Amino acid sequence: MADVSGNTMRAALVGVDFGRGDFKASLEELALLARSAGADPITTITAKRNSPDPAHFVGSGKADEIAEACLADKIEIVIFNHALSPAQQRNLERRLNVRVVDRTSLILDIFAQRAQSHEGKLQVELAQLQHLATRLIRGWTHLERQKGGIGLRGPGETQLETDRRLIGERVKMLRTRLAKLRKQHETQRRSRGRNQTFSVSLVGYTNAGKSTLFNTLTKAGVYVANQLFATLDTTSRRLYLGEETGSVVLSDTVGFVRELPHQLVAAFRATLEETIHADLLLHVVDGSSPVRMEQIEQVNEVLREIGADHIPQILVWNKIDAAGLEPGVERDEDDKISRVLISAHSGAGLDLLRDAIVEAARAEPAEPEVALADAEHVPNTTYVVPH
Repeated sequence: MADVSGNTMRAALVGVDFGRGDFKASLEELALLARSAGADPITTITAKRNSPDPAHFVGSGKADEIAEACLADKIEIVIFNHALSPAQQRNLERRLNVRVVDRTSLILDIFAQRAQSHEGKLQVELAQLQHLATRLIRGWTHLERQKGGIGLRGPGETQLETDRRLIGERVKMLRTRLAKLRKQHETQRRSRGRNQTFSVSLVGYTNAGKSTLFNTLTKAGVYVANQLFATLDTTSRRLYLGEETGSVVLSDTVGFVRELPHQLVAAFRATLEETIHADLLLHVVDGSSPVRMEQIEQVNEVLREIGADHIPQILVWNKIDAAGLEPGVERDEDDKISRVLISAHSGAGLDLLRDAIVEAARAEPAEPEVALADAEHVPNTTYVVPH
């Protein structure tokens, strides 16, 4: 996260180990998220607890330790690797005298920075307003309970009602606009369906190499960076697989991440629908990551949440050069391809992946496809989730 002048903010990262999941990997991911948002993680403070402290999440003593670190290291922002309640965030900011953000706000901030398309920006704003609305309502409940009272009559309640109404109106308008865009996407999908175009979506954990693979296969020139949520807007291109198979539509989607905020899953429905309506999912995995199995499960969890877990899936084991593996294909007990080992960076194994897509397309019952130009673009489908 940068300040108003665009300078990188000095950040302290805070993680609490509740004894669930891979705590070390989760903290490493938080550091990546922080850097992706434009912050500079100066120090990391950890704690072990059985459950969150209601007032400060970390407890009073640990809050004092964080406050001391903020003074010593000239920290400008404290980033928690958890979702904080509005009260916890408010109490921490008072105690630490610096801005405090939680994991949800951090991811929303990254999405706000990265959204390029009109639709992407609308969806990010909707997610942010929904997140703000919960904090606004909970943050002002003490005024509502007072029902005015001495020194609290009128302005406080009136301002709260005004804020709620303005947010409510804006949310309603955003939902209307997004519903209109959603109909346009549905029309495009129906058109593809009439052409019997086989549809393939790249899914996977953020930074697994989906955009690199997409660019290598389609020569699309999609933005690639070694950071989380480099891709937000879904891009679809035609991929020519030879005369017999013709073209398929390949879509690059936003990466998933553990504990993806529910506001984003809801707001970025359009991007996720591109996944739901695919004929085949290529689940791209960073084969060199020590927590790859956990990441696979996180992606599958989001797919279940959006109703895409029934779609045929091939695991694409990427970055085999970094993992010291050779290109290859593995099949399940039904002789269907279950995993393809590749390197999108070096190109190793991409011929095997193309063959796997061809095999999946042939297995799908379909009418002969209408002739398609090899390098023709699909009407640009810019959808978003994250990530």
